[in-house]
Amino acid sequence: MDGRMVPTDIMIPAWVDGTLTPVEKLCAHQRGLRHLAISVFVIRDGAILIQRRAMGKYHTPGLWANTCCTHPAWGEAALDCAHRRLSEELGITGLTLRHRGQVEYRADVGNGLTEHEVVEVFTAAADHGMPLAPNPDEVMDTRWITPEALAAEIAEKPDQFTPWLRIYIEKHHKMILG
Repeated sequence: MDGRMVPTDIMIPAWVDGTLTPVEKLCAHQRGLRHLAISVFVIRDGAILIQRRAMGKYHTPGLWANTCCTHPAWGEAALDCAHRRLSEELGITGLTLRHRGQVEYRADVGNGLTEHEVVEVFTAAADHGMPLAPNPDEVMDTRWITPEALAAEIAEKPDQFTPWLRIYIEKHHKMILG
């Protein structure tokens, strides 16, 4: 995996032979197993906070993604996971998350890995005073962008964005963003 940080002991909920089972995170991606995930879109004045993934990430490093996304740990509720990862990745706490629905997708994320996710999608409204403290192990950059500008950038330079963000904006923007 070329020296990137690789999770070796995180157990996530994945379906194995039709049963939701704790599976090691990397193994779930190597096998392309369908698994649970969360995605969060923080919005301020009509603009979405997006993040550029750190270069140490074991897949899709350096690509732009939505505010945050991850897999719940085995037994962790989706809403709790969303709050946890906002804090861990971006130092964001205290937002009220609103469940927007569920999205399922399958995408090749490089290095022989596949994301086949059943994603609980959340949004949150932020004000201008919301502090950001990106964790450099997770996030190398952040920016605010309107959905229209994001869709245009994705159309122009799709290889700069994660597969899931492209899917969300192209196929599910009405459900997610209203």
